[in-house]
Amino acid sequence: MADREDTVGSDRPAPQPGASGGKRRDPRITIAGREFDSLRREKTILLALALQLFIAAFSSFLVVGLVSLYDPGGVEGYEVDVAVTGDAAEELIRASREVRGVDARFYRSEETAMRAFHEYRATGVDAVLVAETRDERVFLRAVAPDSNVQTTVVVVQLRDVVRSFERAERTDRAAYLDSLPLELPPEAASSPYFGFTYTVLLPLLLFLPVFISGSVAVDSLTEEIDRGTLELLRVAPVSLIDVVDGKLLAAAGLAPLQAALWIGLLELNGTSVANVPPLLALVAALALLICGLGAALALLTPERRAAQFLYSIGVLFVFGGTALLPNGPINAAARLAIGSGGTAEYLSVAAVVVGSVVVYGGLRRLVGRLDADDLA
Repeated sequence: MADREDTVGSDRPAPQPGASGGKRRDPRITIAGREFDSLRREKTILLALALQLFIAAFSSFLVVGLVSLYDPGGVEGYEVDVAVTGDAAEELIRASREVRGVDARFYRSEETAMRAFHEYRATGVDAVLVAETRDERVFLRAVAPDSNVQTTVVVVQLRDVVRSFERAERTDRAAYLDSLPLELPPEAASSPYFGFTYTVLLPLLLFLPVFISGSVAVDSLTEEIDRGTLELLRVAPVSLIDVVDGKLLAAAGLAPLQAALWIGLLELNGTSVANVPPLLALVAALALLICGLGAALALLTPERRAAQFLYSIGVLFVFGGTALLPNGPINAAARLAIGSGGTAEYLSVAAVVVGSVVVYGGLRRLVGRLDADDLA
């Protein structure tokens, strides 16, 4: 991030008691205000905010294009032409009829199918599926175009065809097995737009500000240490705890404000979001937790690059681990947003709140043991 022009450890004294009630302003509020002023001059932060603003403001427009990659079969009017050959081609074509957006055609040999595939402009064949029976087993081989976006779309459609074929084969061959396999769960019929919006787009808008806030907290403290401005705390009426609290207030407070704005923009775009207060509480608690960990790393590892590297690794482990939990923050946010949150989701929010309080308490104990003169 760009260097800040405004730092906490300036040689200007803190506001003195004035006429307004004879009370000095809380130094943490003053520090937080200066942090917000400095963030307005950070081009990296402003660019990240602009990107999130664009995603939230034009979410309904972006979802249509993104869903074409996330689930091409859910996009109306898009069709993949597949050349099918082999002795099990008939069963494969029958299975492909269960997949929306796929048109499978039979070819007598693999050579003719591959020729049609290479002559795409004339034949319109997007991919080839070869189904051969060997030792009472069906072996499938797929050929997809070697490109970027088109490959992604075609591969996703071929995957659905193979899944449909496997499901049909399990059903047809169950009578010949010594023991019956487990019954496959029924296929869920849901809108891909609904799934993408609440499982990908909404968590992205809620948790991306948390990552940015943590990075801001790390960068802000390491910059103060690098510049040596914490030495001035010895003569200024501001303690190290006040400095850390003020910076946490600015960094962690930015995330729920952004989340509230993004939810409002989603509502304007026709995406209804339920349980907004619990969602904002989740974002605020997670921001405090991540920013607290980042501030601790900055104090223990004053070198900026090392602190940012450790912060990035730590965030990957934290979110990577919680993403695997059935009721982790990401799944809890999605379920709360669609109005299907239960006791487990609210317990997940409560666990994050408790974790943030524990991390903040540990950070205050760490700051209490450190002396500003040792950090400079």
